[in-house]
Amino acid sequence: MGRITVRRPVLRVSTSGTRGRRPDTLAVEEPLEIRVAGRPLTITMRTPGDDFDLVTGFLVAEGVVAAPGDVAALRYCADTVEQNTLDVVLAPGVAPPDAALTRAFTTTSACGVCGKSSIEALAAERRYDVAADTVTVDTGVLAALPGRLRDAQRVFDRTGGLHAAGLFTAAGEALAVREDVGRHNAVDKVVGWALREGRLPLRGTVLMVSGRASFELTQKAAQAGIPILAAVSAPSSLAVDLADDAGLTLIGFLRGDTMNVYTAPERVPT
Repeated sequence: MGRITVRRPVLRVSTSGTRGRRPDTLAVEEPLEIRVAGRPLTITMRTPGDDFDLVTGFLVAEGVVAAPGDVAALRYCADTVEQNTLDVVLAPGVAPPDAALTRAFTTTSACGVCGKSSIEALAAERRYDVAADTVTVDTGVLAALPGRLRDAQRVFDRTGGLHAAGLFTAAGEALAVREDVGRHNAVDKVVGWALREGRLPLRGTVLMVSGRASFELTQKAAQAGIPILAAVSAPSSLAVDLADDAGLTLIGFLRGDTMNVYTAPERVPT
């Protein structure tokens, strides 16, 4: 597995005129090519680590797999020097990704679900009825989640350059926390972990993310059966529309003791 961080020299300057050289720790960003049965599917920029979870989570979001048995094998390709190409072998009977999903371009660390044209098309792909999940979460539990997520960000402490996603129970217990240069990668790693552990759909859970609540993160949560998505920053308008359509509770600006509940507020009782 490639390195998660690297050291690089930097020139430290200040407005007072002081200058000095020092080493700095950076988060690694490298490409990962995803293949299915040897056929290239996409390339994503990610922080090395938990690659198997990343790839399976990505396939969950694309509606390709839904259970551990859907994946027969995951392996790094022997024809590459670095561990930056990963091939997925699907189980017999599992349909391969539609040819339209094949992306002949690099997915940046800021990009998630791409090429989706409408909420209606996404709704047709959902495996789980998120709206039927009756879980409720106390506001005190929600208010504590950003701190718990931040405490688990070990690589962020050294680099300041990674996003995080954490999966929590309704009582605030951390189930899985993952870091990555890409918000969507961090979520894919959490969902991939859950699939490999046989936990999908993720009923009764809260997904906490370190940045904003974008459309692609909301889609990934819905595809995994997660009823509540919380973010420390703002959601986009399309994220709110999608959450409302799916019956998912979307929370933004979760900071201190306040939060904005944009959709399905019944899961956050007063």
